[in-house]
Amino acid sequence: MPARIIDGKAVAAKIRAEVKEAAAALAGRGTTPGLAVILVGDDPASRIYVNGKKRSCAELGLYSEEHALPATTTQAELLTLIERLNADPRIHGILVQLPLPEGLDEQAILAAIDPRKDVDGFHPVNMGRLLTGLPGFVPCTPAGIMELIREAGVEIRGAECVVVGRSNIVGKPVALLLLAAHGTVTICHSRTKDLGAVCRRANILVVAAGRPGLVTAGMIKPGATVIDVGTTRLPGGRLAGDVDFAAASEVAGAITPVPGGVGPMTIAMLMRNTVQAAAWSIEGSPF
Repeated sequence: MPARIIDGKAVAAKIRAEVKEAAAALAGRGTTPGLAVILVGDDPASRIYVNGKKRSCAELGLYSEEHALPATTTQAELLTLIERLNADPRIHGILVQLPLPEGLDEQAILAAIDPRKDVDGFHPVNMGRLLTGLPGFVPCTPAGIMELIREAGVEIRGAECVVVGRSNIVGKPVALLLLAAHGTVTICHSRTKDLGAVCRRANILVVAAGRPGLVTAGMIKPGATVIDVGTTRLPGGRLAGDVDFAAASEVAGAITPVPGGVGPMTIAMLMRNTVQAAAWSIEGSPF
């Protein structure tokens, strides 16, 4: 029996509707949630992502600013802009579009953002709060993955969870979220021995390696829930995931497509984080 498709577009639409309602309620109290997006350089993929974020803000009733800077921007200039945005009461969330051009210290830039405005969830304070189970901003793609798993009605408590990929953006944070939800978590990476055998143990398999077609049907436990985070654009323009979708769909119990699975969730969770930041600016931040 073919796997049930987990529709990320539908789940994201539900979250966006909730965000729009919450943003309107805050606006009624005199606070319009505000997001500042910083784009350094002219990377085409980054430009597409930034445009999508601006469009979402407009659709959901958020105020947005774009700060497009040349690739020649210095570290000091970028830090000065972030300092100004940290102090701007109209701005509740600050996002620096990654990757940054060579010569800029990514970690220093992210650490300069006020943790209370770090709606991407990459600041060391928010990462530390995630690790220790304290409230804070959770990185958007991992937060979206958790929503997809819950919306699919999949029980995480006690499940064998395998995460393929150990990046700070997806792999590590989603592993922590699965652990916090009482899953038994294994993290795999490029040096994992017999990756297929480890993956076949998983009731929930999250693949975020950035290698198209890495996970084949033979690496999936029958009936498992498979979340494919990979998005590689192949020659010819087609987007490919890290999972062989057609074959995996014949084995998995539920699976996300690429595109239309995890992708729509990332911006939806960014919008949710921005509205949460605005609410905390009124009600008091937990940190």
